[in-house]
Amino acid sequence: MIDAMAPEGTEPEAVEELRRENELLRAELDETNQGVLALYAELDTQAEQLRQASDLKSRFLSYMSHEFRTPLGSIRSITRLLSDELDGPLSAEQHKQIMFISGAAMELSEMVDDLLDLAKIEAGRISISPAWFDMFDLFSALRGMFRPILDGDSVDLIFEEPRNIPRLYTDDKKLAQILRNFISNALKFTQQGEVRVSARTEGDGNIRFAVSDTGIGIPENLHRNLFEDFVQIDSPLQKRLRGTGLGLSLCKRFAELLGGSVGLESTPGVGSTFFVIIPLAVTAEPLDGE
Repeated sequence: MIDAMAPEGTEPEAVEELRRENELLRAELDETNQGVLALYAELDTQAEQLRQASDLKSRFLSYMSHEFRTPLGSIRSITRLLSDELDGPLSAEQHKQIMFISGAAMELSEMVDDLLDLAKIEAGRISISPAWFDMFDLFSALRGMFRPILDGDSVDLIFEEPRNIPRLYTDDKKLAQILRNFISNALKFTQQGEVRVSARTEGDGNIRFAVSDTGIGIPENLHRNLFEDFVQIDSPLQKRLRGTGLGLSLCKRFAELLGGSVGLESTPGVGSTFFVIIPLAVTAEPLDGE
């Protein structure tokens, strides 16, 4: 039998080599760990800076929006008074000029409201204040809001009389803002025809508000993302109109706060219908609990 022993000193050298490799690996691991810790620290610092920047942006948007709302409200009130001819009759040209001022003021007011709501949402300060109200009051307020800017010769704004609809228990201001945005968009993109606002009960305990127009319509491939932040329709008409691209995304968020959802039906060249479906009562409180 042949003795196959390794040469003397071979085994200790192998162990020593393994030890050195282990130390090198440990040193590399320590260095990697230090790099990871440094990266985490840098990420924490950047996250804090981003949070501070976001807070500053939200505060700025909120402050700016509040400062703009008072003078804009005054402009809109004055244009309504002038349009009603309470201080005397106006010529056709004067009515046209007042309509232009009122439209510009409403457009700017909507942009300011969108920015203010965005600031509140990002700061987590959006909440709802439900109360009992009647559909007739809501439609009447919306009709009065848009009356000064309507051009009756080209587009008719029609509010269908709500029938067999009980009183609602929800946040009427959030609901009015959703419908106001739908109506405003419909009027912007409808050059001839009508914009029709309707309401009907749907399913068990829900109500569906819809704003239909005879405007340019929206291609189906744009429907999916239209309710996302800063998304706008790419069309020649859109390029002449200003906006933040936040209106529909805010409608979606408000609808979700009210326990509902938004949707769209549209055909290019025919028109669009934007709708919101919400519960008749936003809480479990019974409908007769006035």
